[in-house]
Amino acid sequence: MENKANIGLIGLAVMGENLVLNMESKGFTVAVFNRTVEKVDRFINGRGKGKNFIGAHSIEELVQSLERPRKVMLLVKAGQAVDNFIDQLIPYLENGDIIIDGGNSNYEDTIRRTKYVESKGLLYIGTGVSGGEEGALKGPSIMPGGSPDAWPQVKEIFQAISAKVEDGTPCCDWVGENGAGHFVKMVHNGIEYGDMQLICEAYHIMKELLGMTPIEMHNVLKEWNKGDLDSYLIEITRDILAFNDEDGKPLVEKILDTAGQKGTGKWTAISALDQGVPLTLIGESVFARCLSAQKEERVTASKILNGPSKKFTGNKNAFIEDIRQALFASKIVSYAQGYVLMREAAKEYGWNLNNGGIALMWRGGCIIRSVFLVKIKEAFDKNPELSNLLLDSYFKDKIETAQESWRKVVATALTNGIPVPALTTALCYYDGYRSERLPANLLQAQRDYFGAHTYERIDKPRGEFFHTNWTGKGGDTASSTYEV
Repeated sequence: MENKANIGLIGLAVMGENLVLNMESKGFTVAVFNRTVEKVDRFINGRGKGKNFIGAHSIEELVQSLERPRKVMLLVKAGQAVDNFIDQLIPYLENGDIIIDGGNSNYEDTIRRTKYVESKGLLYIGTGVSGGEEGALKGPSIMPGGSPDAWPQVKEIFQAISAKVEDGTPCCDWVGENGAGHFVKMVHNGIEYGDMQLICEAYHIMKELLGMTPIEMHNVLKEWNKGDLDSYLIEITRDILAFNDEDGKPLVEKILDTAGQKGTGKWTAISALDQGVPLTLIGESVFARCLSAQKEERVTASKILNGPSKKFTGNKNAFIEDIRQALFASKIVSYAQGYVLMREAAKEYGWNLNNGGIALMWRGGCIIRSVFLVKIKEAFDKNPELSNLLLDSYFKDKIETAQESWRKVVATALTNGIPVPALTTALCYYDGYRSERLPANLLQAQRDYFGAHTYERIDKPRGEFFHTNWTGKGGDTASSTYEV
């Protein structure tokens, strides 16, 4: 009897190659196909030589090589390519077969595709896969969502290849229906934007204000990585700062200061606006990348626009500790905002998200993995209905401990003309969230004045709206009321 593959994969780029090597190393036979079929032969005769792979030169051949129910995973560029491959696969599949999209697809596309594929009698999974090239090979964080009936069919494979935490628990579990998996991966990527921007701002302050060299900053991050900030991103930043170019000089200082993006941070910010969630830190992190991309304009502006001269006169070591505290406090805010966004999206789309479980999935394999995530899981284990991480006793105490340092760092950076948008907006969110009363009463009066948009009163029940003829010249007709 001809051997059949346990799963098929389309897309032998970096992530695809490493993921199938991971699968094969865990005892699974994998069928592989690539649109450029030469890549299939190159892989089978190269990295896959002598291993349990089946090379396919067509979609039909790929499907025929799979055991039932057939499982076909796509690791191709997000967008139209995914839809194209779905349409090419459907004619060869049968009821109960499963199509899996492992790329960085927009969750709204995944919602649409799940409905479409299910209408054909098939099952669909849209899964986030995080960890980059190394994670794909050695164990990524995997966040699957889609057709619930598909999960039992892929659970063994996904959990076998995923990263594991200390007790062996896999960093992979079912997230929820239709687009839930890709939504959680999107938020993961948004938080990744925030973490990276915060670290860059700490680097900028140490470099520009404290005059520290890359190797001095390397030593600081080496210490930071032993405490609350212990994480993959601190770890790699530590290593980057110690890496020298061929001439013996720090490579990081030779890299052009313009940052790219692939869109998931932007999607996270747009989703937050749609949900009415103040995802301020991730939004500022996206805009910081946009500003960095305006390199030529910034070079011109630097010769025209003036700011304060940079001068630091305090205790350098004490201020470095202040920076660490500010970074950690802002990180808490970033994750708090991300979890609020997931909560609101779950309400909107009817997902039953396991918040503690999501933190566990992010605990290993992914880019934002850190010891910090254990505390998030503990917070939601204590109170599954927790509305905001800032209200958990652990995070509340950490923020209060860091608050003086946080304010000192933000004030010092701004006084010296060093842009710290993420650190600043995190502090502003914290102060706004803890404020019983904000100046939105004046804003509502303004809206009612120019547009008759109405307002509520503190001495009347919620939901009762009023309009005032502010000038004595307007009429009594009010505009329809809407909420953001």
